[in-house]
Amino acid sequence: MMKEKLQLVTEWDKTFPKSDRVEHCKVTFVNRYGITLAADLYAPKNADGRLPAIAVCGPFGAVKEQCAGLYAQTLAERGFLTIAFDPSFTGESGGNVRDMASPDINTEDFMAAVDFLSLHDRVDPDRIGILGICGWGGMALNAAALDTRIKATVASTMYDMTRVNANGYFDSENSAEARYQKKAAMCAQRLADLKAGAYRHGGGVVDPLPEDAPFFVKDYHSYYKTDRGYHARSLNSNGGWNVIGCESFMNQPILKYTNEIRSAVLIMHGEKAHSCYFSKDAYAAMTNGSRYTDNKELLIIPDAVHTDLYDGGGKNAIPFDHLERFFYRAFDEQK
Repeated sequence: MMKEKLQLVTEWDKTFPKSDRVEHCKVTFVNRYGITLAADLYAPKNADGRLPAIAVCGPFGAVKEQCAGLYAQTLAERGFLTIAFDPSFTGESGGNVRDMASPDINTEDFMAAVDFLSLHDRVDPDRIGILGICGWGGMALNAAALDTRIKATVASTMYDMTRVNANGYFDSENSAEARYQKKAAMCAQRLADLKAGAYRHGGGVVDPLPEDAPFFVKDYHSYYKTDRGYHARSLNSNGGWNVIGCESFMNQPILKYTNEIRSAVLIMHGEKAHSCYFSKDAYAAMTNGSRYTDNKELLIIPDAVHTDLYDGGGKNAIPFDHLERFFYRAFDEQK
């Protein structure tokens, strides 16, 4: 299988400081669509034997140099071998056309990461987990419902991207007519793009910030458009997805079979996040009628907003102690 030749940055260009407790290197792997994915690999220094491993991705429209890398590096400090990867068509990963998303291909991205870890000579293949942030939280749940090799899954401050695309924020566009109008606009945009010979971008997080912007827009701006989280390769920090980049999410519910997940799942969300309803509803759907509820958990973090679970929000909102215990317990239960 031939790999695309990727141009990988060699210097440290993350939005968080480098830890002196972990080893770091760039790696690549190929998904079943032939797209080469770029990842940062983090491993605890001086670790012996095969290690438990975690693949991290998200948020939707972010890059691995932002909060996915922060999660991966911090978990590596706690004894895990981790990778933070860029999804297909974004960041340093391959695939054309750029800035596109797919519920199928992006789920496969997680499964390809599990392939890579399963065959890595420093990884215990029976102790592999995944962690998805924001829109990749929903993708992680979808991957866990499909991939029996995944022994533990965390969805942090999650979005269900199929729901928000089909129904709008807070389900405010949940009608056949609203969906029809959105689909018609995207179909028209497809032809406009073909005539122009280029894909029109929808724009990332709005900047400058309007005075009347809702809180969740201000929350995103405070991360993606400031020194706190800005990155030159991040779609959310810059031009955003193509206008038709998420078209197929309109018709692809990704959480249909989550109540058949047998492995351990932790869904965690900030109490004051605008998006908390996604996690509460996903947890309810995952446990409704399920025979496998003993290893499922919903953790609501007091006073935290959506982006507090990106980087801690200056108040240590990410419960890394809890994450460490969850993964080790889930892996131990597999023995």
